[in-house]
Amino acid sequence: MKFVVSSATLLNHLQAISRVINSKNTLPILDCFLLDLKDNMLSLTAADNETRLETLVAVNSAEGDGSLAINAKNLLDPLRELPDQPLTFDINDETLEVFIYYHNGKYNFVGLKGDEYPEPKELKDSSMSLNIEADTLFSGINRTVFATADDELRPVMNGIYFDITADDVTFVASDGHKLVRVTTTEAKGEGRSSFILPKKPANLLKSLLPKESGTVEVRFDENNAYITMSAYKMVCRFVEGRYPNYNSVIPQNNPNMVTLDRLALLNALKRVAVFSNPASSLVKLQLSEDKIVVSAQDIDFLTAAEEMIPCNYEGNVMNIGFKAAFLIDILNNIPSSDVRIELSDPSRAGLILPVEKEENEDMLTLLMPMMLND
Repeated sequence: MKFVVSSATLLNHLQAISRVINSKNTLPILDCFLLDLKDNMLSLTAADNETRLETLVAVNSAEGDGSLAINAKNLLDPLRELPDQPLTFDINDETLEVFIYYHNGKYNFVGLKGDEYPEPKELKDSSMSLNIEADTLFSGINRTVFATADDELRPVMNGIYFDITADDVTFVASDGHKLVRVTTTEAKGEGRSSFILPKKPANLLKSLLPKESGTVEVRFDENNAYITMSAYKMVCRFVEGRYPNYNSVIPQNNPNMVTLDRLALLNALKRVAVFSNPASSLVKLQLSEDKIVVSAQDIDFLTAAEEMIPCNYEGNVMNIGFKAAFLIDILNNIPSSDVRIELSDPSRAGLILPVEKEENEDMLTLLMPMMLND
């Protein structure tokens, strides 16, 4: 088979799907891209054992149909160094030898049989579907994926939990220390259902969805999902297991409330956290009527810092400790200029909420405190 394709277009699509490929694979063929030519359309696929990503590229002067697998490095590395120009692929269907001709040169290597590439699992007849706008899905994933865990003992925490009802969709992520819950009424399911999307496909979607527009179709059964976008199609395997009851850990009665500028708190934390103990990353928040004092110290190195931020505080004078890195992560992912922190006492989780809410969206973040010595 033979075809001509733009090097820039090919590189763009290959780079997008190449993130699926693992650095170490049990099957050598998973180090390859699958190329499948049919009727002037070239299908490009990359996969690992649990995720598969496919995209289409229009080609010119196509002769013949067929498929073959090409080592990802052999295809990607030279393409990165080429200026945009037409590339001519000439593939011997018998020997699978690949010749790639460009403006002032050529390179060649041998591919592998395309039919050895693993096929995706078919969905069961009981599968359900969720149609969701690309920007809504991106928003839900983007605001929660940072809170997922890397926990080998509790794999269910290593992904985003989709809690789907006939009225709304809720995205939840937690690592046991912090929790993010985003509910949107912009999308609705066929009925009550749920699944846990692993971190890797979630991050892949996070990079692909900003370029998408329109509706994304998610068809899923108990184990797998087919996610169809305008330019890409993903098949991924879910994390198996039961997600914990996330609503039960959210404290309901929080009489102490502080409202303040998100960036003022975020920047103060970044400065003060430099002087915290590297092992604990503990920062202390001292809350009083019209100010919040952020402080940290490292007794071993005799370093300390504190900074005062004006705020509106309703409640009792209180000192509470948090891990700086977690609090910075949460504040970085809240889309609001002001935040409200709701607390009950220094030993219970604090809620951090955006003051300005997005339309049709409700976001809640929770952070467990750290014990203070004083």
